[in-house]
Amino acid sequence: MTQATLLPWLLAAALCASCVSTKELADPTILVHSPSGTELGVSTEYGTVFLGRFARGGEIDVTAWFGDGPSLESSVVEPLGAGLFTAETEIRLPAVRLAFHQPQNGAPVIVRGRNGANVWSLEAAVRTDPRVDGILLRPTGGLKGSEEQIGAGVFIGEELEDYRLLGLVSGRIELVDAAGAVTEYVTVVGPTDLWRIVAHGRDLQRKTRWVYREDIL
Repeated sequence: MTQATLLPWLLAAALCASCVSTKELADPTILVHSPSGTELGVSTEYGTVFLGRFARGGEIDVTAWFGDGPSLESSVVEPLGAGLFTAETEIRLPAVRLAFHQPQNGAPVIVRGRNGANVWSLEAAVRTDPRVDGILLRPTGGLKGSEEQIGAGVFIGEELEDYRLLGLVSGRIELVDAAGAVTEYVTVVGPTDLWRIVAHGRDLQRKTRWVYREDIL
């Protein structure tokens, strides 16, 4: 191949590479839209997962964020059990790996969600209480387990590309001891229940293939 014929090929390859880079998977946080409202969820390597605060069945829309912006996808809600729900999309969404181990008391986590296109992220720490099974978080100045935070992903890891999903914020709880002292926690669904999305995702992968569209490379 001569230099004259090589140059156009190199330019085409560079342009192709730049096109792919704008479609990099960016953020596993999703928004699930139903007639009753919009809620937070997370896209995992085995499929989407959310709490069904508004969407427990029927047709919905899912907004996911890629490297070049949001994409709105239609889907149908499917129950997973244990208060978890999923919705299959036609295309592969930005995804995060799962964490199944029970973190130690005091372990740092990141709680990440969205308010529309705006991302919010809060640092928190795991708390254990013998009166409650599962993961609890210590409330902070920003993390309250409030309605707008329900469904937000709870992650371990230092960088977004290294995050693993520990669970989803499900609300808050107040516990009173024998002396009348009140302790407040933010509650989390997971990680012991996340195997449900794994089983569902593996069954789904055996039945269908991802669809590749021109707008999502």
